[in-house]
Amino acid sequence: MGTVFSIDVRDPGVGEPAIDGVMQWLHWVDLTFSTYQPGSEISRLARGDITLRECDPQVRKILDLCDDLDWATIGYFSAYSTGVLDPSGVVKGWAIEQASELLRAAGSANHCVNGGGDVQCAGEFEPGRPWRIGVAHPFEPAQLAGVVAGNDLAVATSGTAERDQHIVDPHTRRPPTALAAVTVVGQHLTYVDAYATAAFAMGDRAQSWLDGLPGWYVENVESTQCSQCTTSSIAGSPTSGSRTSIENTVPMHSSTRLI
Repeated sequence: MGTVFSIDVRDPGVGEPAIDGVMQWLHWVDLTFSTYQPGSEISRLARGDITLRECDPQVRKILDLCDDLDWATIGYFSAYSTGVLDPSGVVKGWAIEQASELLRAAGSANHCVNGGGDVQCAGEFEPGRPWRIGVAHPFEPAQLAGVVAGNDLAVATSGTAERDQHIVDPHTRRPPTALAAVTVVGQHLTYVDAYATAAFAMGDRAQSWLDGLPGWYVENVESTQCSQCTTSSIAGSPTSGSRTSIENTVPMHSSTRLI
């Protein structure tokens, strides 16, 4: 997946075998879905060397998910945004969320899996202390723009600060230019990460679309055209007792860091 992963397990008694299992899973995901490896199943499928029926069942699952996300985002999330099959926009978030589930199955109720700044947190950092995720400013990477604090949360950012213009608007086949970064917070990184990607591709439409998302989200949007932008947020969930807050230290968010 071309990124660095870190795993913070806060539960005593959860040892190296659980971590090793997570790392094996992440390596398998990379070998299966990497578009940079010619021998991966997704690369071979894109070239037509194999059929979807010949792929691992997880490949079909991801492509079905991409179809669902395409519909949910009005076409701004697409596995074919560049004209070539590439489901990377959902694979990383899905892989990290599944890694968290593997840790849960191994007995860890409190942990954080971080993949390139996109994080899935389970439980709490310490008894009575929530996870605190620092978000870097898109124009001043050495500074924190804010802190997202909460239990059982996922945080993802899409923008140009870390990887330049790597996102493409599927409707124009060009990199979007209206926004510098979009950060989305929710409970399931699979969707949070994909929605952040779609929102960034939407440009000026992102804020109104995010405001209309069903369920539980908190989001921030940073424009390339303003130095003092406003934020709006939605917090609360009818299906979960988790709580999340944002502490803004400067107007907006970009990539995430554990602090």
